[in-house]
Amino acid sequence: MATESTHRSLTIERVRAGRFAAVNARGGRILFGMGDNEEFTPTELLLIAIGGCTAIDVDLLTSRRSEPESFEIVVDADKVHDEGGNHLDNVEVTYRISFPPGEDGDRARGILAEAVRQSHERLCTVGRTVELPTKITTRIE
Repeated sequence: MATESTHRSLTIERVRAGRFAAVNARGGRILFGMGDNEEFTPTELLLIAIGGCTAIDVDLLTSRRSEPESFEIVVDADKVHDEGGNHLDNVEVTYRISFPPGEDGDRARGILAEAVRQSHERLCTVGRTVELPTKITTRIE
């Protein structure tokens, strides 16, 4: 069994038809829906989670050497409807990060590729979970 420090849980509450709120134990709340307004869809939230997880990893590793001048991560994917059901394919994460000229910026640039590699292959829980076979069980109470 997972310990409390490793266990993650959140609650999805129905706000009204087609609108929901995700609530975490710390009181954070994100509204989402079906994509018929400005709120994010669950698919977009998954892409945000992939990009956000690696953003945190890469930022922690590189900003120790230099504050970035710009930091943007773009996550693209194709939504597919095929014999396997609905899913995403061709997920691509693009890093657009620049550092200032000088020794500190050079050090940050020098580890950027390694930081991205470590995030992708080991550190980013979200990306690793998506890439690895991960069983999802359901229960009705």
